[in-house]
Amino acid sequence: MARRQSRVRKDDEDVELNMTPMLDVVFILLIFFIVTAVFVKEPGIQVERPETTTQERERPTMLIAVNAAGEIWINRSVYDINEVRPQIEQLQSENPRAEAMIQGDLGAPAGTVLDIQQLLIEMGIPVTVSTDEQGF
Repeated sequence: MARRQSRVRKDDEDVELNMTPMLDVVFILLIFFIVTAVFVKEPGIQVERPETTTQERERPTMLIAVNAAGEIWINRSVYDINEVRPQIEQLQSENPRAEAMIQGDLGAPAGTVLDIQQLLIEMGIPVTVSTDEQGF
């Protein structure tokens, strides 16, 4: 008796789904989100800022804090006034369109804040001084 062929044909090969294109798309999306993400910069200390009657919301890419003792904080590290320029140049090389904000403590030496502001202006970096909104 002859053996009847089944209507369902079985191949010796297993069917495999190629995941390479999907992984390519996932990695491209991951790279896109990493490149376009805006990371929050922190100076490293909490300062008590002077009060003002008006305040605009700014999104600086560089935060520089000066505390009451006259210490200059950038990226969670303390720097001397002479060490600030190289640190700012490094941050500017990472982001050529950088904008800076100085957070000066209420008791911070005004001369130190003004020296940093002058340095940023000389380097061509837009700079603002952070203040707290005065409560009424």
